Amino acid sequence: MRAMTPPLARLAGLLADGTRARFCLALLDGRAWTASELARHAGVAVSTASEHLSKLVAAGLLAEEHQGRHRYVRLATPRVAELIEDMAGYAGPPPPVRSLRAATATEAMARARTCYDHLAGQLGVRITDAMVTRGYLVTGSGFALTDSGLAWLSSLGVVLPNAGRRPLVRACLDWTERRPHLAGAAGAALCRRLHEQGWLVRIGSQRAVRVTPAGEEALRDELGIYD
Repeated sequence: MRAMTPPLARLAGLLADGTRARFCLALLDGRAWTASELARHAGVAVSTASEHLSKLVAAGLLAEEHQGRHRYVRLATPRVAELIEDMAGYAGPPPPVRSLRAATATEAMARARTCYDHLAGQLGVRITDAMVTRGYLVTGSGFALTDSGLAWLSSLGVVLPNAGRRPLVRACLDWTERRPHLAGAAGAALCRRLHEQGWLVRIGSQRAVRVTPAGEEALRDELGIYD
């Protein structure tokens, strides 16, 4: 009698496909994409993209949304995003790029980007390090906010969610810096607040972001970054 395929093997098989992996990595920007957009991103036909997306939806990795005639997909839950982030971090950085345009985009992603709904890249790691230095975050056996850290977030207007299934803070391995940055509900809330304040803006249609002049001043005052 043939043994049943373990769920882990089925999951690994789904993400082992290059096209499906590119879809999941693109969706780490936290937005909903159409099949056509993902097809262009991955360089495949729309029919091929739809077939792959149906498999990812059926496995519970993606969720569908319908608006009029359009079908959108996004990562199903923050937990799925964490899984993709962790696997990408473990796998390491992508291969070297061969064009100036691609190199410029890669450099922008390395400087500052969103990782689903929190900050990553050099900026994400620098903010995390500064929070540790100021006693807002401890990293002994895992990330945890201190009382002063909670007070600091509150002073910025960061609204933390009530207790839920998602951890308040967690360490996410940054695949460009090879060091952890702040993730979890607090990381998401902080990222959202920085955008609301106009301290961060998105660059183009990808995950890269940049710090505005007002943001540089604020991060210098709050965390000593950009001194």
